[in-house]
Amino acid sequence: MREEDIKVGDKVPDFELERQDGGFFRLYDLVGEKNIVLYFYPKDSTPGCTKQACQFRDQYEVFKEQGAEVVGISSDSVESHQKFEQSYKLPFTLLSDQGGQIRKLFGVPRKLGLLPGRVTYIIDQEGTVRYIFNSMTKPLEHVSTALEVLREINSEDKHYKKA
Repeated sequence: MREEDIKVGDKVPDFELERQDGGFFRLYDLVGEKNIVLYFYPKDSTPGCTKQACQFRDQYEVFKEQGAEVVGISSDSVESHQKFEQSYKLPFTLLSDQGGQIRKLFGVPRKLGLLPGRVTYIIDQEGTVRYIFNSMTKPLEHVSTALEVLREINSEDKHYKKA
């Protein structure tokens, strides 16, 4: 891990990328509104990435109940994201980071120096990184771990609001 990589407790940096529908997504449009599950994945329509995306899809209502938005990022083109979204009926935003600038900004590692890594960042409503899950080989654990962390964040928030 390099010194400038995003760590738990850091404020998340703002960025803007093109969405699969051709519009633009700006991270700070969500900060202050929702918790964010920002997940970087290697490639559209590959076995692990498809399993992961479909698991996020199948749990999407639960994420919404937890006050969270799911956002996926890979280096694939907008057209590739459109096909991926349509093939698997994905209800969340996919962002095209074709130059890999956002991946670099977050410090998402490459596997074997070649494959883009699979890392999920859980960001609270204040824009603070609360948890980072890095596992290339456990795509489904990214989803279950994200939900666990969101439940913890939400129970802390309720506790603070009562106090």
